[in-house]
Amino acid sequence: MASPFPAKPAESSTRKIRAGVELQDFRDADGKILPSNDSRNVLITSALPYVNNQPHLGNIIGSTLSADVFARYSRQRNNRTLYICGTDEYGTTTEVMAAKEGVSAQALCDKYHKLHAEAYEWFGIGFDHFGRTSTPKQTEICQDIFLKLYNNDWLEEHENQQLYCEKDKRFLADRYVEGTCPKCNYDGARGDQCEHCSVTYESPLELVNPRCSACGSTPAARMTAHLHIKLAELQPQIEAFVKKASSEGTWSSNGKAFTDGWLRGGLQSRGMTRDLEWGVRLPKELGPKWENKVMYVWFDAPIGYPSITANYTDEWQQWWRNPEHVTLYQFMGKDNVPFHTVLFPGYLLGSGDKWTMLNSISTTEYLQYEGTKFSKSKNVGVFGQNARETGVPASVWRYYLLMNRPEASDSEFTWDSFVALANAELLNNLGNFVNRMLKFAVAKLNGIVPDPRDGAYDGTQAYEFAPEDESFVSDINKLLASYIDQLDHQKIRGALMTLMQITGRGNQFIQDNRVDNTLLQNDPKRCAEVVLLALNLIYLVAALTHPFMPATSDSILAQLDAIPRSIPDTFSIDLLPGHKLGTPAHLFSRIDPANIPKWRAAYGGEAAKAALAGEGEPKLSKKAQDKARKAAQKAAAEAEAARPKSDEELVLFAKIKEQGDKIRRIKQGDKQDGDASLEEELARLKVMKEEVDALAKSLGGVQI
Repeated sequence: MASPFPAKPAESSTRKIRAGVELQDFRDADGKILPSNDSRNVLITSALPYVNNQPHLGNIIGSTLSADVFARYSRQRNNRTLYICGTDEYGTTTEVMAAKEGVSAQALCDKYHKLHAEAYEWFGIGFDHFGRTSTPKQTEICQDIFLKLYNNDWLEEHENQQLYCEKDKRFLADRYVEGTCPKCNYDGARGDQCEHCSVTYESPLELVNPRCSACGSTPAARMTAHLHIKLAELQPQIEAFVKKASSEGTWSSNGKAFTDGWLRGGLQSRGMTRDLEWGVRLPKELGPKWENKVMYVWFDAPIGYPSITANYTDEWQQWWRNPEHVTLYQFMGKDNVPFHTVLFPGYLLGSGDKWTMLNSISTTEYLQYEGTKFSKSKNVGVFGQNARETGVPASVWRYYLLMNRPEASDSEFTWDSFVALANAELLNNLGNFVNRMLKFAVAKLNGIVPDPRDGAYDGTQAYEFAPEDESFVSDINKLLASYIDQLDHQKIRGALMTLMQITGRGNQFIQDNRVDNTLLQNDPKRCAEVVLLALNLIYLVAALTHPFMPATSDSILAQLDAIPRSIPDTFSIDLLPGHKLGTPAHLFSRIDPANIPKWRAAYGGEAAKAALAGEGEPKLSKKAQDKARKAAQKAAAEAEAARPKSDEELVLFAKIKEQGDKIRRIKQGDKQDGDASLEEELARLKVMKEEVDALAKSLGGVQI
């Protein structure tokens, strides 16, 4: 499991860091984190990924990675934080896939639980515990809640019509049924939900032309008994909970909209049992009539959060039965919202017990892949271990996914933007800032943090910044306050953009003060002041980077030879004069755009492979652009031409010109040794242009 904590360096006698900046370690003697009544306790869950497939990039950004960012941020703010997740393993889909693979349901779950864990490990997702729902603790807690709902008269018996497959000789639970959605006419809707329009069904009988997903035959309707939860009678309590939670916590707009939509239509009785083998059995206390039934998968799945916690610590109730002292944050894709904001709270309220209830919910829209949906069966998209296969570090993948997090609308993964953002924003902004300053300090100052005040500052008092630096410090503090506010409210993409503004402001500070040999020789005191501030900003950036790119943060700390630090409210001098720095190293390497066609072919299905081979290769459009667009481009070009360019931009402009000349030569039939195909050379040019655009944005000043 990826560590949820920053890497700790070895002890060093040359390390000088102001007291009070270090992270607090709340783990007890057994390595467990438990809440305390005298501190802030943060409990975080991400939607339990279903175990029947590997996660793709959309799954990862939709829940586990987003929750990981918030969990790491919470720890960096010295809160007692527990991040829980695991695989959701019961239900029809597991039975169906296990039958297709010719293995037991448990064996299938074992296989995919391992694949999920390995994928999250590589992405650096630091769960405090990654468990699963097929455990005795899950059965124990589910049966306890179910029995209390029954004894509290929140369950009632219904004689339901249910589809029965004559060929397979069994009742078909929701996901054993496929058919046409009555709302959007999508042919492939499951018996409980349409993945195309996200509508949910009370019964698979609502589908048009239903069929058995296992054998394809047409099922018939038969009567069977099930226990339903009285949601209509629970609705006043659920609405009171939603009103309180959404007013006190942070609810994303789509999370609130989905919840309000369910409540506005009026809740109806909903079946909580199924005719299946692979699931949580009903409590024996209910009698022999119910011994062959199992719980509805959306009854047991959210109870996986407390049961996985119970497998982490026997003291799980300190987290889940402690609403006065624990705040619960949940992360998921939008299609999982009502199960967490309506059904799960309904179960807990109906049990009559005191439970830690949802406070804040962060939900995402969908991430598309190059204009289409991810599809494992069609080999379209990046799944599981595919990201590792590219050789691109996990930090770059994390950065791109988080910068394109689909918070208010769907977003799209493209290989062009992936390479451009990595090369411009990471390499030339963050990487340039850290490497440029550390190399200067090591080469020109013997790797020692300089002392512009001749020993007057030892870290025991507030540092008085020079008048000429007050504007810089003010800008950093405003940006830092924005970063904290954004992450406090789970505005993850906005906080990452703010981090890049901070490093952009650091680059601007170095450039404005012309940190070079001339400054060192002509005004060594001013040079020392600027270097001191810049190195301390890098130390702050190491902490701010940790939630988003923990491995990159660890690298910065190693180069500073500094201990992991908390995220402060304001910028200060914490890396003290006399501190001995580590060895500078590049944080990122440039990604060759020539990889784009290869990756597109590898992960874009058969059509992409054919395009790379020259079959159906897309042709460049020859249509002239309309006058309005030309005018807008001309105005933008004029404004851009008037802006002073950095050295990095000038280098890129020269490369773009050289690349353009090469493409023109190839088009004229003068292809030379060493030239790639026209498609690859065009891809390189496109990425270079996006790279210079992103670089201009990151280095073009900061608006406060």
